[in-house]
Amino acid sequence: MIRVTVELLSANTLETTELARMYICNEGGSHTRGDYGVYVLRGRSAEQLDRSWHQQSYTHTGKVTGHARLSEHIWNLVGKALNAAGYKHE
Repeated sequence: MIRVTVELLSANTLETTELARMYICNEGGSHTRGDYGVYVLRGRSAEQLDRSWHQQSYTHTGKVTGHARLSEHIWNLVGKALNAAGYKHE
């Protein structure tokens, strides 16, 4: 399982605040191609996001199939996961 977090590091206080979290879960495939389930958690703080994971409360879900595990960078998988979950950049 891959956990992707978005954190804000305050330039003023140096405090870190978790803003978003997504899990990308291996669901099969082969050594070279992977299939993944994508789960974007509901919440805007670490406490809310922790609660959402345990309650399976997701804002968006999706599937990535056939990702080239060995030849594509992890950020490509993250981009595909965001796209599959409905976050599209125009």
